[in-house]
Amino acid sequence: MGTATTRIALGFFLLTGALSAQEGPPGHWTGSIDIPGQRLDVEVDLDKNTSGWIGSITIPAQHAVGIPLEAISFSNGNCTFRVKGAPGEPTFAGTLAADGKTLPGTFTQGGQSFTFKLTRTGDAKVEVSKPSPPVSREFVGTWEGMIDVGKPLHLILKLTNDGGNANAVIVSVDQAGSEIPVATIEQKDENLKLVVSAVGAEFRGQINKEGTAIKGTWEQGVNELPLTFTKQ
Repeated sequence: MGTATTRIALGFFLLTGALSAQEGPPGHWTGSIDIPGQRLDVEVDLDKNTSGWIGSITIPAQHAVGIPLEAISFSNGNCTFRVKGAPGEPTFAGTLAADGKTLPGTFTQGGQSFTFKLTRTGDAKVEVSKPSPPVSREFVGTWEGMIDVGKPLHLILKLTNDGGNANAVIVSVDQAGSEIPVATIEQKDENLKLVVSAVGAEFRGQINKEGTAIKGTWEQGVNELPLTFTKQ
């Protein structure tokens, strides 16, 4: 996990007292995944709204904050949830303790399994991404680029205006082709900023006059890598 490649892969990948297992897992949970040779700390928030379960995960070591969770379910004390858009479908499956204070279980990703344990430490504070305003027409489309993380890593950016808002995903072609959601899209004149909280990264770039390339920098942790997206 010392390279930028690993950080992207994993990233693309995690009420005390009177609460009981029967009342379910809403709350702020802290704990870790026992990865061989180290412990990966995570913070998980689970809650319910009118649409059902919602959740997010933060991974401090990877500077990943508020990554959305999906496929959240809770039944008979068993709780499962998956990190949205991450390679290898990183999934947590655990059993809530009878007192509702701890949630131990198994974390799986890309065919590998590791144990984890979470402890409820407070109220849920699920990170929910706010809609981004639409971008100018020249930014809309499919873009391809390459970053060098010791070996070339092929990325595809899909940027659209849907329902009055800008939406984007980044496909990491060499990492199982998973679609990583872009949390925030900001465009001002020829400048574009993408916040990819799922992997703790940002892209800042400037489109050329022809509208064929966005030249910029991919920032992730301590890494600042040149990245140019070319329109397809």
